[in-house]
Amino acid sequence: MNKKLLIIPLCLVLQLLHAQPTSLFMRGNKEKEIRPEWKKNNKVGVDLSEVTFVNWNSGGSNSVSALFSSESNLDYRDKYFSWKNRLTTRYGINKQQARELRKTEDLIEINSNLGYKPDSLSNWYYSARLNFKTQFTNGYKYPNTDEPISKLMAPGYLFFGGGMEYAKNREDMSFYFSPLTLKTTFVLDKDLANAGAFGVDPAVLDDAGNVIIAGKRIQKEVGVLVTNSYEMEVVDNITLKHLVSLYSDYINSFGNIDVDWQINFDFKVNSFVKATLGSHIRYDDDVKTTKPSEIEGEFVEAGPKTQWKQFLGIGFAMDF
Repeated sequence: MNKKLLIIPLCLVLQLLHAQPTSLFMRGNKEKEIRPEWKKNNKVGVDLSEVTFVNWNSGGSNSVSALFSSESNLDYRDKYFSWKNRLTTRYGINKQQARELRKTEDLIEINSNLGYKPDSLSNWYYSARLNFKTQFTNGYKYPNTDEPISKLMAPGYLFFGGGMEYAKNREDMSFYFSPLTLKTTFVLDKDLANAGAFGVDPAVLDDAGNVIIAGKRIQKEVGVLVTNSYEMEVVDNITLKHLVSLYSDYINSFGNIDVDWQINFDFKVNSFVKATLGSHIRYDDDVKTTKPSEIEGEFVEAGPKTQWKQFLGIGFAMDF
């Protein structure tokens, strides 16, 4: 057979395949699509610090501190949906010479974030979010350890709402706006609820101090929530993590903004050793402070104040 007759139909076939990029034979040239998949990751860590003095002429107190932490992530992603779930726990203790064991950190937090984008190329998501926080053990205003000022589920906070989220890369940067978010405050301890702790309605008392109507144990609010998170590598092995949350209730005190702002620097020494420097600022209009009154042993309300915590830790971390 004439070789020229074979070359002509072969060229026609190649042209047809090139004109049909969805062809089975040409799929290798297409950009790989995001396939549905679940990813899970767990991290545990412990930060330790210790100071010991022996014949130290400047004086000092022996002390040891420990912070235990864990984080579990379970995430789903496909072309249109993204569902991120995270469980975070932290518990810290400090023991100084001639002083009782004290708690320095206590947190249980659950986050769930479901996003849907109708256009696979868009960076905008229709988003629904859930956030829940509480603690493991009683908290005290040291050195008074007879009267707890907080307990498990006293308080507990639940945020649930929906809105829009802009996220070019949801792991690194996100901006979320929710015009309708439900905030529920739980104070399930009777004494704390009767005292009106953490913004719940206090008990109604008679002239003798007896409870006529018990304090509310659940307080509900509806408001607007704005959050922003950002993560970047500042230099090699140093990562900056920023997270801010702003919430204002529509009904009770619209315009008074609850602030929760965290900035953390993570320093990676190697695969197991790391250091963390962080700052955490809170302001909650419902959390009132107290100050001593003119009567010894009694306190009066002093209104809400800005809360700030700074921490530096060096320890061990393991991913699995």
